[in-house]
Amino acid sequence: MFLEKIKSAESGVLLYGITPPKADTQPERITEIAQKTIERLTGLDIDALVVYDVQDESARTSEERPFPFLTALDPLVFASGYLVDLPISKIIYRPAGKFSAEELTDWLEELHDQNFYPVFVGVPAPDFPVKTSLSEAYRIWSRHKDTSVIGAVTIPERHNLLNDEDTRILDKMNCGVSYFISQCVFNLDYAKQVIEDLALRCNRQQINPPTIIFTLTACGSTKTLHFMEWLGIHVPDELKEELKASEDMLGKSVNLCLDIASALTTYCLERGIPFGFNIESVAIRKAEIEASIYMANTLSQMLKDKGVRKPLKEVDVTTANPL
Repeated sequence: MFLEKIKSAESGVLLYGITPPKADTQPERITEIAQKTIERLTGLDIDALVVYDVQDESARTSEERPFPFLTALDPLVFASGYLVDLPISKIIYRPAGKFSAEELTDWLEELHDQNFYPVFVGVPAPDFPVKTSLSEAYRIWSRHKDTSVIGAVTIPERHNLLNDEDTRILDKMNCGVSYFISQCVFNLDYAKQVIEDLALRCNRQQINPPTIIFTLTACGSTKTLHFMEWLGIHVPDELKEELKASEDMLGKSVNLCLDIASALTTYCLERGIPFGFNIESVAIRKAEIEASIYMANTLSQMLKDKGVRKPLKEVDVTTANPL
């Protein structure tokens, strides 16, 4: 189970991330989307489903957003009301600063009743009025620390710029955070530097490191690539040109993600950092959804081959490449 794996700092954790349907979607259509999600993920060898809270980050940058922002259904509403038949743990994102302490307390109680797990994220823009600080949000959550785990976000690009991601991680660990889910990784060197500096700091302070879960996502078009960069994901120029020049950008991006995962697996094992992967599937194109399933299956097998994930006993998971 996800809870036990995080509490025991077991490597090889596998997550699958989705966004809820748009807020104005009709209930019957939401039910249909949820059923397709359940059918797609049932039997997939993953430990938990991540349901993102979609925020409008347009105020973060003056650059025009490549895709229009559309408000999404509340992730807790979608997970608790429509995905109950999916028998895996659910991880729900929440921008803590947008809510009062009382609202967060009630939300965490509901989350705990559902056996879901929270990840607190920052507000959409630096000047957004904050109702509850992250440290206060973690304090509110702490009443559930014996029967739950809480996650946070780590951003390798921020570490490259500010060189303080290891400090941020340890500060949040002191507040009770035991696992971190990264922003999508396309720059392997940035991710490696976070791991290197985190391992060194943990060794110096003689503390056990948290679990770092690297997010990977397929990219099937130039417009999607542009959107990733708009979100702050750094794609090295060489990889960017490889993707743009490829006759099959989607297939190329999947192979790049799997190469990154293999390299990070070796790197984390060598440095004693518990780790895992989160396969992000936020596109609506069938080919990109199928690519995400292939990535999850392939990563599951890779981790088993490297001895960091236990084999399934009852479910036969295929790794046939649909691309």
